[in-house]
Amino acid sequence: MMIYITVAAVTAFLATLVDNRSKRQFHQITRQQLCNRICLTAIFVILFLLSACRLNVGNDYARYVEFMHLVNCNAYVPTEIGFNLLVKLVYGLSGYENFLLVFAFYSFVTVLFFLLALYEQSDEFGLAFFLFMTLGYYFQTFSTVRYYLALAMALYSMKFVMRRQWGRFVVLVLLGSAFHKSLLVVIPLYFLASLAWKKWQLAIAALFCTTFLFMQDYYLKLVVFLYPTYEDTEYLEGGTSYISILRCGAVLLFAGIVYLMRKKETARRRAADYAGSGRSGEEALWNRRFWFYFYLNLGALILYVFCSFLPIISRIGYYLMVSQILYLPMLLEAVPSRKWRRLFRMGIILAAVLYFAMYLRKGAGDGVLILPYRTFFFHDMVNILSDVN
Repeated sequence: MMIYITVAAVTAFLATLVDNRSKRQFHQITRQQLCNRICLTAIFVILFLLSACRLNVGNDYARYVEFMHLVNCNAYVPTEIGFNLLVKLVYGLSGYENFLLVFAFYSFVTVLFFLLALYEQSDEFGLAFFLFMTLGYYFQTFSTVRYYLALAMALYSMKFVMRRQWGRFVVLVLLGSAFHKSLLVVIPLYFLASLAWKKWQLAIAALFCTTFLFMQDYYLKLVVFLYPTYEDTEYLEGGTSYISILRCGAVLLFAGIVYLMRKKETARRRAADYAGSGRSGEEALWNRRFWFYFYLNLGALILYVFCSFLPIISRIGYYLMVSQILYLPMLLEAVPSRKWRRLFRMGIILAAVLYFAMYLRKGAGDGVLILPYRTFFFHDMVNILSDVN
């Protein structure tokens, strides 16, 4: 456990030295830009090595090794074409079943996409990265490696949604879906969240949500159609996350408070003719981002409350909830009062630390299994199912 706490503390400290809003200087590198490069490189190397050097750490590490073995034997596996082609390529070039290199590839790409998304899209890289670590997103990449690669690409794709670059957005999602097809759900969900919803449209959407209460059999059949391997298994039992419901509810409440505070401050400045010229574009962009993240979290809350019968609810919900690591720094930056901004920051940090402590406490339990940390330098891989048989 201490290694995880140390890594989180060290990388979070390095992240505070990064200023992702510093102005770029052409034909020269400023001190801040140099600091950014050094700190970002150090953060990436630390996170990549910790993940790539692990052995049998993660809830389904051994199951993935089994899948890779079956792919190499040309047997059927319930994994996507991207995963299968990667395994065949790595195993073919290595000349043996080098599963460590496959996990290293996933670690490299997943961490890279997460860091790029945080650096390019967050209002405060230090706080966004702190949330990325303490809310467990990084450590969960040790498990369900295909899904968290897709989740990292989903977070990165949000910038294309904001820029209305739908072609790039769809191409990136399609590429990621080759490694986990659940990523396809973000195409309609992110598009819907980007719309400027009117009250009557929200009322219709609320009526549609009631169909989840009396059409559960239909939606379960749709899930089985998309995931045929779930049929007649325990994966169809469903379930929800009360912690996720609490998180979404708290974020939406905070968003409402900040929106009212900002609206009041904007009205005061306009009355005093203090806004100045050229701010309408910035205000429009802020509003677009605000409502996009707001609707993502509202959608996640609806899913967790009304769609608990769906077996893939957590995966869909996380595609929406991951926006919180971008949304919270944005909201905090928008608080007009310095006093309230400090209080809100303290509350966010304390809540995140508490969540991190709860997460590490169950780190050795089923569904997580990131404790104890093992590395291939000192440990051997356990036998997989094919070895036993």
